[in-house]
Amino acid sequence: MMDFTPTPDSVAARYQRGVSFNNGIDLYDTVSTNEDFFVGKQWEGVKSNGLPTPVFNFLKRVVLFSVANVSTDNLKLHANPMPSSSGVDKQTLETLSSILNDQFLALFESNKMGAVIREFCRNAAVDGDGCTFSWFDPDEETGQDAKGIVRTEVLKNTQVLFGNPNNRDVQSQPYLIIERRMMVSEARKRARRYGADEADTESIIADESEGENSHMDELGGDKVTVLVYLWKDDETGHVHSYECTKSVELRADTDLGISLYPVTWMPWDFVHDCYHGQAMITGLIPNQIFVNKLFAMSMISLMTLAYPKIIYDKTKVAKWSNRVGAQIAVNGSVDNVAKIIDPASISPQISQFIELAISYTQKFLGATDVALGDTRPDNTSAIIALQRAAATPMELTKQALLQSIEDLGRIYIAFMGEYYGTRYVEIPTPFGGQKEIISFDFSALRNIPCSVKLDVGASSYWSEIAEMQTLDNLLMQNKISTVEYIKRLPAGQITDKDALIAALEGQQMLDPTMPQGGDGMADELSGEGAPLRGGAGYGELQRKINETGEVPRM
Repeated sequence: MMDFTPTPDSVAARYQRGVSFNNGIDLYDTVSTNEDFFVGKQWEGVKSNGLPTPVFNFLKRVVLFSVANVSTDNLKLHANPMPSSSGVDKQTLETLSSILNDQFLALFESNKMGAVIREFCRNAAVDGDGCTFSWFDPDEETGQDAKGIVRTEVLKNTQVLFGNPNNRDVQSQPYLIIERRMMVSEARKRARRYGADEADTESIIADESEGENSHMDELGGDKVTVLVYLWKDDETGHVHSYECTKSVELRADTDLGISLYPVTWMPWDFVHDCYHGQAMITGLIPNQIFVNKLFAMSMISLMTLAYPKIIYDKTKVAKWSNRVGAQIAVNGSVDNVAKIIDPASISPQISQFIELAISYTQKFLGATDVALGDTRPDNTSAIIALQRAAATPMELTKQALLQSIEDLGRIYIAFMGEYYGTRYVEIPTPFGGQKEIISFDFSALRNIPCSVKLDVGASSYWSEIAEMQTLDNLLMQNKISTVEYIKRLPAGQITDKDALIAALEGQQMLDPTMPQGGDGMADELSGEGAPLRGGAGYGELQRKINETGEVPRM
């Protein structure tokens, strides 16, 4: 981007280009319609003239089911050392991995990543794309001399514009533009914070949104569009940031010091040659409208049956006082005075068509009755098998989510290496005892050429306990050896697992008479009154599990 100098005018021109692309694919109208149907505003813009407007929002349940299925597990990032060609020893890599894992836990907790991931997936299912944006907050207290923490927020897909809209890969983009609707007072405050002239600051005035035309944008006071322009320097590879309105510069060109765009992006379904994906409910809204209309017409028919129309002779009755059925006055005899018009009966096929429309729509989306739990539990094993089969199509979306979280982890590492400085951290001791507190310079994450693999998976508390319980039982029953037991322990339970395994295997080779793993231990614990094994630090809980064979209610 050496040939481009960001200014309010040049950034605004590229912003307009991105808005035009989104308008060309009807993004704003699609997102607005999808959001209305998801929340239940399904008769928006329709003049009912007093007729019933029922809403049977079966699409929302399907979306929530799919989102919960994709993001049901509490996810965590786990760093593992990889063989490094830089000459860095394995112990150093393991220490770095341990530090990163602790920082990941802290960042996930401070950013409430469980809620962030759910909103991320919900936006992808309803709007077509999920997006997160991260930045470093230098003012956040940490309890140490070094301040600041990495923040992550969820953005709507209408707020992010790609430089190359035909490519959905974030990191290969020539530039990114992030749009924010901000209060004028807040925009002026940011301009003063970054050293803008007072005259330029006061020239920041309210404007209209070029993208979404929502009346909600008009509430709360005057707002202005603030654009964050991100690009990568061709020489250094660093990401630069420039912040402005359409006419005023808020923050000059700033080198962020990282080589990754702090943005993650996940389409729900990929669309060729477009960075915007296909939402889950896009294209199925006509099915929802069909069901609502059938219910509306059925309600009208029922009202007609309950309150039928009456024809009366106005030459004999000047005025009919009962207006529930909307009476009709005629000249002449209607069987002496008045007559009730028999309404048409409701076709029994209407209810069948409603059920078929809902059933087929849910089935095509993978939300069958079995998957949703709307079935009798006569055969539990078969139901579980069918539910797992129904969840299989969601694996593709789940893998995309895991990849996005892994990308977020690499962004976190980049921010740590650039901004965290020197902080106190805990590192494991060589023999697995109490952790040691040391002063660590996080710039080592970028100065030391090391390789760290990031794994994303479920961090279910109960699954770890169940795994430990199974391993404990197998060891006590002499089904596995001590070495096999240690090899299968969950990650993070033992420091330097490979060295411990090698030491035990070496002892067994030197002394073949040595008990092979759990033999002696199992015999020792087999007698009456023998102490029950606890597992992995969950002492009291593990004892209750071993005593009863069931997980106690918390």
